[in-house]
Amino acid sequence: MRSLRGLGGLAGGLALVVAVGCTGSDGEGAAAVRTPSASVHSESETPGATGSVSPGPVDPVSLPALMEREHRGSDLRLGAVRVRTDAYTQYAVTYRSNGLTISGIMNVPRGEGPFPALVLAHGYIDPDVYTTGRGMPREQDVLARNGYVVLHTDYRDHAGSDDDPDNDVNLRLGYTEDVINAVHALRSASRPDIDDGRIGLLGRSMGGGVVYNALVVAPGLVDAAVVYAPVSSRPQENIDQFQRPEGDPLVEEIEAAHGTPEENPEFWRRVSPVTYVDRVTEPLLIHHGTADDTCPLAWTRATVAAFEKAGKDVELRTYRGEGHTFGPRWADSMDVTMNFFDRNLR
Repeated sequence: MRSLRGLGGLAGGLALVVAVGCTGSDGEGAAAVRTPSASVHSESETPGATGSVSPGPVDPVSLPALMEREHRGSDLRLGAVRVRTDAYTQYAVTYRSNGLTISGIMNVPRGEGPFPALVLAHGYIDPDVYTTGRGMPREQDVLARNGYVVLHTDYRDHAGSDDDPDNDVNLRLGYTEDVINAVHALRSASRPDIDDGRIGLLGRSMGGGVVYNALVVAPGLVDAAVVYAPVSSRPQENIDQFQRPEGDPLVEEIEAAHGTPEENPEFWRRVSPVTYVDRVTEPLLIHHGTADDTCPLAWTRATVAAFEKAGKDVELRTYRGEGHTFGPRWADSMDVTMNFFDRNLR
């Protein structure tokens, strides 16, 4: 497993997010799945955005490149039973994501299916200490107890997943591919316990940024999405908040490869999901605490304003006094989350 160079804890990991940050052919005969068609607009055409993006070839490290890519998610395999409860069974799983094997866990409710499914995108945890399924254990349990199949992806470079040596310098856009392909893997599995017509996303912190990316890259992929305490939808803000003050050497590598925001603003616009909010088709619910000093609430307010200006179905719930990880109000927030998913996936 490739360690993340120069990252110190949560803060370092959040920074590298192309809205990701906090916490080819695959050769297997899986059908290629192109993301649902939607025009790829320049920033000058995007509601809520300012400035313009010059026309030209698509940078392979960009959200437009992911929009054009054929995403291949397949071969969902259930391995050993990890946990049995009165409400669900948890399995170790693997699936294929554009040629890589990705590990994770899946909670399958007891009873007669098929059940709607949720893909969970976790926040930053140092890959050197990360273990399969480690992110969001509270959410994994509650969602499965409420009758949802829960697939928690580890992402590439984590736990038992394959390595992607260019992922860090390329702003971890591979995490977005892994979440999109987790949905495709659920659908292609043809399991009787999974309702492949009712799938949602849930991400926290770094994973919230991954969800933003997935929504703009693949409109129509899922039915609804929820994010908690998300990172900024502009990756340079994450870098400036978390990595640059720490002198993380990875910042120099990123800017050597892609330029600084001042030198190459077009690149940075094209890796920012807020540039493409006009593509989003799914309802989005965002939870954020007013006392979050890791991912400022101002970031989320700016993102929500862009969604609203574009006429999108977005709802922001704020929680007075709650920090980044949520404490006393977490149960309340999950009641809101369950109601939201029940309205959109049941």
